[in-house]
Amino acid sequence: MTLFLTGLLAGILDAIAAVLLFMTRGNKDPRLLFRYIASAAYGKDAFTKGSYMVYRGLLFHFIIAMTWVTIYFILFAHLSWLTSHPLPAAIGYGILVWVLMNFIIVPASKAAPRPFSYLFSLINILILIATIGLPAAYLL
Repeated sequence: MTLFLTGLLAGILDAIAAVLLFMTRGNKDPRLLFRYIASAAYGKDAFTKGSYMVYRGLLFHFIIAMTWVTIYFILFAHLSWLTSHPLPAAIGYGILVWVLMNFIIVPASKAAPRPFSYLFSLINILILIATIGLPAAYLL
C-alpha cells in the first residue's frame, strides 16, 4: 500500500509541476501537455483524436510515475546505501530518471522531439528530484 500511495503522490506532484511549468512557458492549454504524453504511444494522432487522448496521456503519466517509484522500491531492497543516504539517493535518482527519459525512453517513442535547453533541462531535473526522488527516498 505504501508503494501505491508513494507512486500516486509522485504522480500528482509531478503532474502539478509539469502543468505549472508548461503554463509558465506560455502554453495556455495544459491538455496539450497530456496529449504530448499520449503521443509517445499514438504519435500525431494524439493531437487530432478526441479528448480521450488527454485522459490517456494522464493515465500514461501516472503509470510512468508509478513505474519509477516501483523501480526505486526494488533498488531500495537491494542497495542499503539508499536507506542510509536518502537525500543523495533522491538527487541521484531524479537525475537518473531524467537521463533515461530524455535520452532513451522519449527518443524511442513516437513523441516528436523537443528542442534542447539547458535551463529547461535543469528545471526538469529539479522537478524529478522533488517529485519522484524525494517521495521515493523518504516514504518507501
